[in-house]
Amino acid sequence: MPLGYYGMSGSYILYFLLIMLIPLWAQFKVKRTYERYKKVRTKSGLTGKEVAEIIMQANGITGVRVVRGEVELSDHYDPTNNIVVLSPIVHDQPTVASVAIAAHEIGHVIQDKVADYKPMRWRHSLVPLANLGGNLSTILIMVGFLLTGLIGQFGYTVAWVGVGFMLFAVLFQVVTLPVEFDASKRALEQVVDLNIVDDQEHRHCRKVLTAAALTYVAAAVVALMEMLRFVFILLNSNNRN
Repeated sequence: MPLGYYGMSGSYILYFLLIMLIPLWAQFKVKRTYERYKKVRTKSGLTGKEVAEIIMQANGITGVRVVRGEVELSDHYDPTNNIVVLSPIVHDQPTVASVAIAAHEIGHVIQDKVADYKPMRWRHSLVPLANLGGNLSTILIMVGFLLTGLIGQFGYTVAWVGVGFMLFAVLFQVVTLPVEFDASKRALEQVVDLNIVDDQEHRHCRKVLTAAALTYVAAAVVALMEMLRFVFILLNSNNRN
């Protein structure tokens, strides 16, 4: 049987359903939660931009700009350029979703500028390798599958090299989890300590950030499942030969 050939068994179909449904479910949860809480105004009346600036000032952070992005749910911190990009609604509106998301992004700034948070450094160092792995891994694995049928063991080697590159992308997703969870923890602490939200708004903020965290969990699970699939295929195929 050629390397990479497998029938559409029930387990194989279930696998593909899972890697499609897990990210879709996470995105659905995020979108639904965000749509709900972007309509709930906070009592403080502070916009996301104002919340971000208040938290940075309270933590003695200077030199980081808060700018208005153009795409919804595109919020992120760019440590290279010292910029926090907030999507239009988050930047402009005084809502629970705006407070939660803006505070979360400043959580990353605190990790970078105040706490010297090691997992964030590790994630940043993995970016070039993860990008390389994401671009090359599948190509190398597929080429390895093809070469195995023609020249044997060398094809396996090429495929395993592809799996090695894929590992960098998986590691990036795994390291991202504690970075994101920690940023949310810091965000929730800051909005309480600085009296930006009351108890009820704090609970709502937690729901927004928990839903957002699901997307990172889903990405890590899918990346790990995909890598393990190729590992099992290679091991099983090598045992048959």
